[in-house]
Amino acid sequence: MPEVKVTIGGREFEVACQEGEEHFLRSAAKLLDNEAQVLVSQIGRMPETRMLLMAGLMLADKAAGLDDQLRMAEERAAVAERVAADARAHPERIEVPVIPDIVTDTFGEIAARAEALAARLEDRLQ
Repeated sequence: MPEVKVTIGGREFEVACQEGEEHFLRSAAKLLDNEAQVLVSQIGRMPETRMLLMAGLMLADKAAGLDDQLRMAEERAAVAERVAADARAHPERIEVPVIPDIVTDTFGEIAARAEALAARLEDRLQ
């Protein structure tokens, strides 16, 4: 079982971990050290157990905040999924406005002119 040296709050600790877990241990120790450094800079030197306890509590508070954010995001995603499923199940009716008579009349005139031109062209070609 590998032993890893980590520094937290300016103090070194040797910690055992499973083979291949060294990277995760160092990452976790770095998070704890960041919180401990904040404490040391604000309060100064303190007993090791108190520093570790306070840094751990600060991390736990951040984790609880992230858990709350995750829970709220999951709730919003669930609502969005229900809305999307409802929209798929009950598609919205879309009404197309009626085309004004003047537009259809104009298209009719254009079509008649095009047909007349085509007929004259056919007559000339024959």
